[in-house]
Amino acid sequence: MTIELTARRIPFQRQVTFPIYYKDVLVAESRLDLLVAEQLVVELKAVEELRPIHTAQVLSYLRTGEFQLGLLFNFNVYSLRQAIQRIVWTG
Repeated sequence: MTIELTARRIPFQRQVTFPIYYKDVLVAESRLDLLVAEQLVVELKAVEELRPIHTAQVLSYLRTGEFQLGLLFNFNVYSLRQAIQRIVWTG
């Protein structure tokens, strides 16, 4: 995926870390697989099937990072059409 983003000159960052606070206290850090154009969260998986926990993970990234759009990719599928799930945070 990063090869295609680079070839198309689309800016992205790998393994972006950002802090998670609870009541102004740092409690953890999250790490995004990819952040595209500073606004699209991309989470990459290679699992038998995507589960609700994977969607919850992306929603958590969107909420805490104040992003609106995420893509969840599962590369363990026969067709790439089955591999992509679009997730929107409207909070």
